[in-house]
Amino acid sequence: MSEEHEVFNKLAEAEITPDFSGPFIENYEVDQQLVEHKAWLKTIRHEQPSPKLHFRVGIYIRYYNQTKHVNYLEYHIRQYKDTMALCPNWELVDFYIDEGSSVPNMESAKEWCRLLSDCFGGKVDLIITQKVSNVSKKHYEITILARVLAALDKPVGIYFVSENIFTLASYYQHDMRDKVFFPSENWKVLPDDKAEEQLLLSGGDFDA
Repeated sequence: MSEEHEVFNKLAEAEITPDFSGPFIENYEVDQQLVEHKAWLKTIRHEQPSPKLHFRVGIYIRYYNQTKHVNYLEYHIRQYKDTMALCPNWELVDFYIDEGSSVPNMESAKEWCRLLSDCFGGKVDLIITQKVSNVSKKHYEITILARVLAALDKPVGIYFVSENIFTLASYYQHDMRDKVFFPSENWKVLPDDKAEEQLLLSGGDFDA
């Protein structure tokens, strides 16, 4: 077994959280898109965050006391630590743990918000979490967030273990640049330095 396969098999062993409710409940169109996307993923070679690269990792856990393991949270953390031990190039920044059995809203998940703050602060460049439904019940939130994180000067990826989805995979790069979620086709980012601000004030233009 290769080193990479061992790493991701170890991550999969932490899959012990029941799926309380799908992230996209009662939305037939989105459900169909997910089915089609999963079928497409089976036809290509998956890309996962490489153990050979240096990543500063934030591990997000949606914790709910399980009967399958008496000390569920401790078991879950140990599984992730065992995996990190297989990746000497990966640096564990912290565990970010929210409690609750229901699918969260991002703004009410305090530890998820702390994790995002660390991503925007340059402390984390890889998020690992068990499944999409750990993060949000709204598909568009995941989509927009993945694009925002990928657009940072130091791109941040999310790896969803159960779905085996890595948001910085090459086959998602076109989608990450798609402007369909922008307010308008002519939408441009606000200037983030004085040079661009002066250019706009003078009537000039710049590439967003």
